[in-house]
Amino acid sequence: MTSEVRIRIDGVDLPGRACGPDDGIPSYANVHVAVQRRDRPAELLDPQPGDAARASWTLECTVTGTDVKGPFVQGRPGNRFVYLSWGSVDGSGAFTMFRRAKLVLDAVPTDVLEAAVRDGQLTGRLGLTDDRGHPLCARVVPPRVTWTAGAAESAGSAGQL
Repeated sequence: MTSEVRIRIDGVDLPGRACGPDDGIPSYANVHVAVQRRDRPAELLDPQPGDAARASWTLECTVTGTDVKGPFVQGRPGNRFVYLSWGSVDGSGAFTMFRRAKLVLDAVPTDVLEAAVRDGQLTGRLGLTDDRGHPLCARVVPPRVTWTAGAAESAGSAGQL
C-alpha cells in the first residue's frame, strides 16, 4: 500500500552568510542552503540564507513499505536520502554549490516511519552548523538529525538541539 507523506525538514543553528577560509576550505560569501531536486542539481527548493534563525522545507512524498519516494528524494531503494545543498549566491542570484549534506532516510527508525505514514508527516530536526562552525555536510544520520512522526514541535523546543 502506498501512502502520501510530507517530510518536513527543520534546520536551526545555521552557520552564517560567510564560510572559510580554513584548513584548505576556500572562502564563500552570501551562503544559502536549499533542498536539491532529484536528477536536477540546479533545481533547488526554497533557498534560505545562511544567517537565518531557522530554515524549513516541506517535501511531498509517497511511502510504500519502508521505501520513500518523491521529486526531492535521491537514491535507489535501500539508499534513499535528501540533499541539502550549500552554495554561494552571486549578485545575479545564481547559486553555486560548494558542499552538500546527505540526510539519510533509510536511517529513520522503522517505528517512526510507520507512525509518520499513519500521521501523514515525518519531521527531521537538525542543527546546520558542523563542529568547526561551517555548513553541515557529509552523511547525516541520528543523533545528528532527530526524526519524529507528526507535526513539528513548537519553535522553542526545535531550537534546543
